[in-house]
Parts: sequence; C-alpha cells; structure tokens
Amino acid sequence: MSIAAAPVSTKTHRDENFPVASRLIARPLRAPVLAFYRFARAADDVADDGAAAPEAKLARLAALERALRAGDPAEPLAAALHGADRRFGAGVDEALALLDAFRQDAVKPRYADWAELLGYCRRSADPVGRFLLRLHGEAASAQEPADALCTALQILNHLQDLEKDRAALDRVYLPVPWMEEAGGEEAFFAPANAARRRPILDAALDRVDDLLARAASLPERVRSRRLAAESAVTLALARRLAAKLRRDDPVTTRVALGKRDFAAAFAGLPGALARRRASSDPRVVKEIVAVSGSSFKLGMAAQAPERRRANYALYAFCRVIDDIADGAAPLPEKRAFLDAWRREIDALPAAPTGPIGRELARAMVAHDLPQGEFHALLDGMESDGRPRVRVPDAAAFDLYCRRVAGAVGVLSVRIFGAPDAHDFALVVGRTLQVVNVLRDVDEDAAIDRVYVPLDRLASLGIADGEARAMIAHPRFAEACDALCAEAQAGFAEADRMLATLDRRALRPAIVMMEGYRHLFAKLVARGFAHPRGPRMRLTKPEKARLILQAMRMPGGAR
Repeated sequence: MSIAAAPVSTKTHRDENFPVASRLIARPLRAPVLAFYRFARAADDVADDGAAAPEAKLARLAALERALRAGDPAEPLAAALHGADRRFGAGVDEALALLDAFRQDAVKPRYADWAELLGYCRRSADPVGRFLLRLHGEAASAQEPADALCTALQILNHLQDLEKDRAALDRVYLPVPWMEEAGGEEAFFAPANAARRRPILDAALDRVDDLLARAASLPERVRSRRLAAESAVTLALARRLAAKLRRDDPVTTRVALGKRDFAAAFAGLPGALARRRASSDPRVVKEIVAVSGSSFKLGMAAQAPERRRANYALYAFCRVIDDIADGAAPLPEKRAFLDAWRREIDALPAAPTGPIGRELARAMVAHDLPQGEFHALLDGMESDGRPRVRVPDAAAFDLYCRRVAGAVGVLSVRIFGAPDAHDFALVVGRTLQVVNVLRDVDEDAAIDRVYVPLDRLASLGIADGEARAMIAHPRFAEACDALCAEAQAGFAEADRMLATLDRRALRPAIVMMEGYRHLFAKLVARGFAHPRGPRMRLTKPEKARLILQAMRMPGGAR
C-alpha cells in the first residue's frame, strides 16, 4: 500500500510551529532531518485521514513500517529515511516509535488521565528529539531535557488544535476527567463556557510550564553549538506559544505563533548562547520568583546572594506545589502530581531530576534542610487540593498552619543561618498564615474553601454549608476578630522571642514579618463586615519602603 493512497498534505516543514531543518542545523545534517520529517509528516497524515476507517489507516501504517524496515524503493519517503539511517545511524528506530503512536491515533479518540497522555507523547513526540540527538552524536545526558521539550511542544500543539481535532477527527487529547471539571466535554467546548474552560486550560499549561522548566537545560547539555541554538529558539517559541494560550481561548480563537514571535525568538539567541556555559537551574527558579507578587520576596531581598539562591529554590518549590493544589485539574491528578514531588524530595540530595530539585538538593547540603519539612508542605497542599475545604476545629487548624507555613519557616531560618530559631519560625509561620486566612476569606470561599474552624463558626450560629453564604453571615466578622486576636498575640510573641535571637541572621524573617504586620494593620482598619471589598495588598511604595528599611538594618547581609 503506497503513501499515495492517502490524501497528500500540503503542509511542509516551513509551516510548523517550531524550526525544522532550519539554517541553524549544519548543512550536511539538513537532508536526514528533512527525510525524517517528510516520512513522519506522511505517516501522520495517514493517521489523520478523516475519510478513512481505522482498519484502513492501520493497514497503511503497517505497509509504511514494512517499507521503512526494508528501504523499499516503491515508497520513496520510507526509502529515503532508511538510507539516511544507514548513513547517519539515526532515524528508523525513532520513526518506528512514531508509527506506534500513529496507530494509536487511528483507534483512540480520548484519554483517561494525564499519565496516559504523557505515554502517548513519549512515542509521538520524544522520538523526534532523540533522533536529533543521535544525529548529532550527543550524550545521553541531553535526553531528559530533550524529552521534556518534545512533550511540551506536543501538548502545546494539542491545546492549540483542540477544536480542530475534535471537529475533524473526533479526537481530543485533553483527558476526559479534565473536561468533566468544566461540566463534561460538550460543556467544555461550548463557546460561551469560557469561564469554566479557562481554569482547565491553565492547569494544563501549568504542566507545560513544568516541562519547559525541565527542558531549559537542553542548550547547555548539547555539545553542538548549532543544536544548542536550535533548541534555544525552540524553547523561546514554546514559551511564547504557552503565553498566548494563557491569554487567548483556543476553543474560540485560532492561537498561533506569528512572524514577530519568530523574530523575537531569534533575536534572543545571542543571549541564550552566551548563557550556555552557566547552569540554567538558578535562572529557572529565579524566573518563578520574579513573576510572583508574593510578600515572600520581601524577605529574600534582604539576603546575601548564596542564601537568596537557596530561598529562591524553596520558594519555587512552594509556588509550583501551591499551583497544583489551587489548579483546576481533577483531584486524582493533583495527587499524582504531588506524589511525583514526594518522589523528587525522597531522591534528594543524591538524585534530583529537575531544575527545582537540583537547586533544592544544593540548598539541602548547604543548610542541612530536613526532608520531613518538605513532606509537611506537600501534606498541606493535599489538604488544599480537595474540591471542598473545611477545617473542623482548632487542632486541625493548628496542624494545617504547621504544615503550610511552619514548615516554610523552619526551612527558611536554616537557610538564614539561624537554625536555633526553630520555635520562632513556628510562631511567625502560624501568625502569617492566620493573616493569609483573614486576607483571603472571599477568594477562598469562591473556590469552596473556609479555613476558619467550623467549631468556632458553629458557636456563633454559622452552620457548615455553601461557602459564600457562610462568610456573608452577619456574625462571621466576629470569628475573624477572634483570629485577629490570635495574630496580634503571635506578633507580640515573635517580638519577645527576637530579643534572644540573632537579629542580623533573621533579618529576612523580620522584613517579611513587618510586611505582614503592615498588611494586618490594614485588614484590621478595614474590618471584616460583609462585603469586605477587594483583596487587601501591600502597595508597591509600601513594599519599597520595607525593602529600604531592611537594607538599613544593622548588620550586613551574610
């Protein structure tokens, strides 16, 4: 059976989202790259033939496999790739993996979970990167980031083509349970349902961000400067497409890269190559910190560079697991993603697998950070990740604060160089978490979370029920006032404890505490009667003043 028996696509390597056989690739290697691309493109067109039955597609793909293995001249594209493999030692094995994925495409229209989708990407996308690595004679150390990049590109394409794939092929690569979070497949694809669709898309893009973070080290892992350049441009384009998919709705709008995106990606190439000799890991975690508006950054600004780097790693870890808990992925998926982080923590410091893990491993060794505190944080995120969050009593509230805030404090004071401030860290952590709860009551209720203990609410006549109704109860402000008293006592206790501690080492904690104290004062002044108004924040001038005060504190950064 000839490829010609299938409809011939007009798409070429110049029409792809990402560079294929560009001038960045050495001239002698462009021909095998094009041979691989053209065979893969033709085989993909067979799997995507909307007019053919699954059995016919499978028969065509089987014929292609036979032709590829034999180098059959009756199939010129298969023969060309077979010949390229004989000359360059790469192409056939990777193409066979692609054919296996295309056979799956012929018969499988939906996916059960994220792991199943990743399994498909391992055969439909990762072989492309592995082919390029083999073609260039690269070491095995480049394979992991290359796989991450290829999988990210594949998922971006899936998200970009959600509507088109469903309409033309009745194929949807977003797992079924994810669509059910928006009310089911029909509801997910309903044009007017953007408000419920957007969080699902963002949760999927969070997974893409994780993959791109893991792929960031690829340019520095490859020996070939040309391949490093190609991978750097591809990474830049992937980030730009991911950002576009966050801004626009791919169900109602065609989201695509344009000439300006390609121009920007190539314009950034000299800088990317100049940074190639330095590890990308610190940059990855620093970028996560940079895009955050967290008050946590106030404390980090008051640190010496090496300690700041360790705290960046801790913050990046907190940020990504918090995004998992707060995201719209189904609960079993959240647990699976958090379990992956548990495995990463258990592997530290000996065997990290990603940039955050490698930076955490470095911090663990330098500052004797206990694994148990990271697991406590993950336990807290599992609590937050439930579809409905309620805290039964004071003991449960204390445990929650210990996990999500106390653990951060304990790890932080070790990084600051003040491990003897363990108890101080627990007091400050709980106090700041109480302020967070007070600040976020409305936002939390919008996602069915109420952290004020139920027994305290019950004593005021507020029964467990719909979250928005609970926080709108006339006596809810009294429960907030009680938490205010606890926060006030916590600040006072922390002040007393500081009298016997190393204030110079704890300067970052003091800065953070003062930022929260200022925020707390604004909350108290506003009050907690319903409606409370928009989320209370520190202004940029207020943050700037706090940082300036930190710089003026006695005792330079250590």
